[in-house]
Amino acid sequence: MTVPFRFIHAADLHLDSPFKGLAKAPDPVRSLLAESTFAALRQLTDTAIRGQADFIVLSGDLFDEADRSLKAQLLLVREWERLEAHGVAVFVIHGNHDPLNGARADVKLPQNVYVFGSDQMECKPAYRRSGELAAFVYGRSYGTRIVTENMAAAYRTQPEGPFHIALLHGNVDGDGMHDPYAPCSIEELAGGKGFDYWALGHIHSRRVLHEYPHVVYSGNTQGRNPRETGAKGCYIVDVTASRSLKLTFAPLDTVRWLSHAASIETAGSEQELLQQLMSAAEQLAEAAEGRSVMLRLRLTGRGPLHRQLSDPIIVRTLLEQLQQASSENEPWVFVYDLTVQTGAAISWETLEEEDSFAGELYRLSAGLKADEALWREFAKEAVSPLIQHAKLGRILREEFDGLPARWLEQANELSLGMIGGESDEADKS
Repeated sequence: MTVPFRFIHAADLHLDSPFKGLAKAPDPVRSLLAESTFAALRQLTDTAIRGQADFIVLSGDLFDEADRSLKAQLLLVREWERLEAHGVAVFVIHGNHDPLNGARADVKLPQNVYVFGSDQMECKPAYRRSGELAAFVYGRSYGTRIVTENMAAAYRTQPEGPFHIALLHGNVDGDGMHDPYAPCSIEELAGGKGFDYWALGHIHSRRVLHEYPHVVYSGNTQGRNPRETGAKGCYIVDVTASRSLKLTFAPLDTVRWLSHAASIETAGSEQELLQQLMSAAEQLAEAAEGRSVMLRLRLTGRGPLHRQLSDPIIVRTLLEQLQQASSENEPWVFVYDLTVQTGAAISWETLEEEDSFAGELYRLSAGLKADEALWREFAKEAVSPLIQHAKLGRILREEFDGLPARWLEQANELSLGMIGGESDEADKS
């Protein structure tokens, strides 16, 4: 049995993280992005105080660089002092972005903060704000940026602990999207080590990999680029006297990165499409619950505007109009990218029966698609003049086996789309 308690699990704050590629964004956008990681930190403190958390565990990468900025250090200490005033302890490990060998100012940490060293796993008691022992917290920081050893292998519980929380900054089961630092497996963490909760950092999307024992990535506290979409924040973890757990996600982000697909099927003109996109941006802003939004729009589907959207000037003009309209209010929605993944309005069933050049072309491509050997022979003959080219020939010879299926789909779409567009123009005249 243990006493009931509440703690917060957060990771990957990346304080003072730079936001690149936004030189042309309006000043309000760039300003809010630059401060967003600090705003998420303040939200974390507010969440802990408001929710009467007993302590916080931070699983690495508090700072974005090993040589951490003075601004980030001072603001972090200020927030920890706020927590100290409310009796909230903080347990910290450092990760690959902020290893302990990085340069730092001579900043004195408040008494409620414990930073785990890098030589070996350490264990510290964690108490409720009322003074009762709640859990043992275990952790080990990165001493240098690159740690390839399995740090989890050396983690051991202390037998007298009422509840065991392990902090680890690493890559579980070899996630290929992240560096393979401190690699380990889910089977290793979940089986037999005696820990009740693994508070993980390093992966920037929140994931509950296992329950009882819980193996959890809280994700980062603020999205920083187009790959980090959706709500970002921390987990509030409630532990009962019978050691059951309840995880509640608490969003901390002030700017949310989103990606949205918008079909062109019902848009009859560029103006109508623009109005539809503006409406979609407004709806996404409402769903963000008062947060500003960095939005990537992807145009999809088939429709009469497909041919116009092949003109980069038209796409750029639409993007400029969206940016001008969406960043005027606070909170804002800034459309930072508009990509086109559309197709011509083609009735494949009609083409299959149509006695026309387009119909004949469609039937030819369908036959090639159904017969791989025939398609390869056809494709090889079609590109044979390019084989003689010094550079193109080498590329074709090296990659030919992997390309034909994609070539067929693209050629089919492009040629039939162009024929359909020319037919439409002829009908109008």
